Amino acid sequence: MEKECNNTSCSKSSCEGCEHKQPQSLQEKMNEFSNVKHVIGVVSGKGGVGKSFVTGSLANMMEAKGYMTGILDADITGPSIPKMYGLKGAAMASDDGILPMETRNHIKVMSINLLLPAEDTPVIWRGPILANMVKQFWTDVIWGDVDYLFVDMPPGTGDVPLTAFQSLPVEGIIIVTSPQDLVKMIVKKAYNMAEMMNIPVLGIVENYSYVKCPDCGKEIKVFGESHIDEIAEELKVPVVGKMPIDMEYASKADTGSFADINNEYISAAFDVLPK
Repeated sequence: MEKECNNTSCSKSSCEGCEHKQPQSLQEKMNEFSNVKHVIGVVSGKGGVGKSFVTGSLANMMEAKGYMTGILDADITGPSIPKMYGLKGAAMASDDGILPMETRNHIKVMSINLLLPAEDTPVIWRGPILANMVKQFWTDVIWGDVDYLFVDMPPGTGDVPLTAFQSLPVEGIIIVTSPQDLVKMIVKKAYNMAEMMNIPVLGIVENYSYVKCPDCGKEIKVFGESHIDEIAEELKVPVVGKMPIDMEYASKADTGSFADINNEYISAAFDVLPK
């Protein structure tokens, strides 16, 4: 969409393709009772690579450093953030909007699972409705004061990620991937989408990099040798974390105790986040 040309010398008919026309912003207005300073997207080119795990880890890290932090769970059809933090029940509403729930470590969370009658209720909606729900998580949720709002995007490059990029003031994204052979193509898809939307890629996190033998401590490359450093160098994007398969982390996520996790493997991400 474009704004009408405001040059008085142009007529309506002569203004088609006019250089004076300016692109119209599709960003939605933040809820008037919210003050969010930085919005960071966490994306992946495919599902099952631990994107929600990284989102939660980033939020935990920034909260532990004294920043007020929130998570907007934009993965409407596959939400996992509430389960990871042990959040249950319905989010409360007021005359001014919807109130996010808080984790034990004081991270504000909004997810579709906090609005459904049960956490296993499926969301069988078409793309435009899913996209509008993400907008409402920005316009109708009373976030209050938040330094960093991490947006857990659905995988891929479809309606919902596109809406989030256009509707929210996303300052940058973190791409999450794995060491499999397809990774180059998948990372490039996510990178190219961000570039087309003029959103900086702040860094790449590789999950499932290895598993440590419990007896000898040897690193076993379950998915083969990683090529993430080569890809990152080609794209001129830093690798800000290589996470192993850690059974303790997985157990805490499964039992709703993710607030206890201090993921040291992504500590370098702090340096690339806007301050």
